[in-house]
Amino acid sequence: MQASGGLFDLENMEQNIAGFDHKMTEPTFWDNAQKAQALINEANVMKETYTSFKQLEEKQEELELMLEMVKEEKDPDLEEELEKESTDFFKTLEQYELDMLLSEPYDKNNAILELHPGAGGTESQDWGSMLLRMYTRWADKRGFKVDTLDYQAGDEAGIKSVTLLIKGHNAYGYLKAEKGVHRLVRISPFDSAGRRHTSFVSIDVIPELEGDIDIEINSDDLRVDTYRASGAGGQHINKTDSAIRITHIPTGIVVASQAQRSQMKNRDQAMGMLKAKLHQLDIEKKEKEMAEIRGEQKEIGWGSQIRSYVFHPYTMVKDHRTNHETGNITNVMDGDIDSFIQAYLRSTLAPDN
Repeated sequence: MQASGGLFDLENMEQNIAGFDHKMTEPTFWDNAQKAQALINEANVMKETYTSFKQLEEKQEELELMLEMVKEEKDPDLEEELEKESTDFFKTLEQYELDMLLSEPYDKNNAILELHPGAGGTESQDWGSMLLRMYTRWADKRGFKVDTLDYQAGDEAGIKSVTLLIKGHNAYGYLKAEKGVHRLVRISPFDSAGRRHTSFVSIDVIPELEGDIDIEINSDDLRVDTYRASGAGGQHINKTDSAIRITHIPTGIVVASQAQRSQMKNRDQAMGMLKAKLHQLDIEKKEKEMAEIRGEQKEIGWGSQIRSYVFHPYTMVKDHRTNHETGNITNVMDGDIDSFIQAYLRSTLAPDN
């Protein structure tokens, strides 16, 4: 394992941790509680990263010693143990390397994930609910917390739209790989003739931004609507019109929140999402301008699906950006999407790129 340079600079990490510890002993450290807490959070993440590396280093030494013993003793049980331990080690190492690739400014943040079914009525709305279940199960497996900020049920089945707040370290870093159009091909359970249908759901992902975002919004540019909150299966429905929907007229951006019982808290939540979306829009605008300067062309549109999920006439999930695919569609729909996320991140964030 490389202890300095590359993905991990051990000496620099130790110096940074020492610097954090020194700052926390300063008498004025808690004068700004918000800044202090942010520093503590950053220090904790760095210490966890450092500890994980040291544990991997120790495990590598242990495996090297076990290998020498296997060479000398030719013990089948020891060989089997070495094989199992090595497999677990390389899985952990692969995940660690992937975490280290997530170094962009907002990768460590919580993620706001939105699902918007396309045209097709019940068929596409049902596809939306299938993806909702997939992402919820993925988050559960990672130990992430999922809050439903807004839920609009479909007319007959599925969803019209859903907004989730997924809380966990690097949640945005992982889920940004899912942004785009997801395409389903199957025999529709809603078609009495048993015909094959193609449905689309657009996934949008933005980071939850911490603290105040320096973005000015003119109140005259906003249309604010209140409505009665809804929920899956009629759960957690407020009896008052506490849910808030805000439309930013100049950009057409729409955000909504119904997670809180207070209309004021829902408004604050929605405004936070709007600022995050406007901030993301500004970043994408600058990236597009730079791409045009470099002569790059990227097609962004409803037809440019990033991944296809085929249930008929064969079973396959394929990511069109990386060509990563699997025939085990059942596992994917149960939240096993890490291989797709990893393939995407490695293709875009690898140091050689």
